[in-house]
Amino acid sequence: MDIIYFIIIGALAGWLAGLIWKGSGFGLIGNIITGIVGALIGGWVAGQLGWFGDGGFIYQVLIAAAGALVILFILKLIKG
Repeated sequence: MDIIYFIIIGALAGWLAGLIWKGSGFGLIGNIITGIVGALIGGWVAGQLGWFGDGGFIYQVLIAAAGALVILFILKLIKG
């Protein structure tokens, strides 16, 4: 059940990051992957900064979306 929850968080985070960063949507699967990788990066950065929050659903989506935005920024730098 945890994997389904993680996929839902990833999908929402990827979709939200795609909305914020115009023109960076990758479709459903791409958004899920971007959101999951973003969740890993966002969780690591939040932990390093001491932002543990209460771990609620909204907090997790926002942290994952922030990480997904970092991924999109790095992809933009690579693409040029």
